[in-house]
Amino acid sequence: VQHLTAREIEVITLVAGGQSNREIGARMSLSALTVKNHLARIGRKLRAGERAQIVAMACRAGLIT
Repeated sequence: VQHLTAREIEVITLVAGGQSNREIGARMSLSALTVKNHLARIGRKLRAGERAQIVAMACRAGLIT
């Protein structure tokens, strides 16, 4: 697993909380497209494709609770 930034961990935490890209963007002052790009980058780092898989892998790695 490649190192994730604090910002990427924040995005995963909000995804785990069930928030949409638009909701995450509003909360973090980003566009929904930027959130989507963050998730794509996170997915590549974790070798995960879908949002649920990203959250599951982050939990297993101890990155989020």
